Amino acid sequence: MGEQSTTRFPQEILDQWAGLGLDLPALFSAGHLGERMSVQVTEAAPDRIVGTMPVEGNTQPYGLLHGGASAVLAETLGSVGSMLHGGPTKIAVGVDLNCTHHRGTRSGLVTGVATPVHRGRSTATYEIVITDEHDKRVCTARLTCLLRDVDADVYRG
Repeated sequence: MGEQSTTRFPQEILDQWAGLGLDLPALFSAGHLGERMSVQVTEAAPDRIVGTMPVEGNTQPYGLLHGGASAVLAETLGSVGSMLHGGPTKIAVGVDLNCTHHRGTRSGLVTGVATPVHRGRSTATYEIVITDEHDKRVCTARLTCLLRDVDADVYRG
């Protein structure tokens, strides 16, 4: 997941997570699935998470971006935001994801931007807008995550 090393975090997030000695870009990524789909989280803060994904390699039989690929990008970005909102004492678990696919795209890079709709003590909801290289909206998604208390040792494996 070395490609994730370009993720930009605000200083307050770096400070908040510093004591755990974690690789934040690896923790706040799409994991192995995202790696296979070439998802890259480029900006990560509780109020704005940005990521990209190539269309090539993530298409359905008609050659269009697969709706499930858009869902992977959306869930990744919304989950990262939820985790950052919850902080090191919480873990975010997705409980609802919905995606509306507005148009197809056959090539290039899509970009997702997740912004909070609700950030509470026990849940966080993010809207994720996915656009193509021409800034045309491809998909609008909403993800709600449950924020569960967790012992910080869970991050150590």
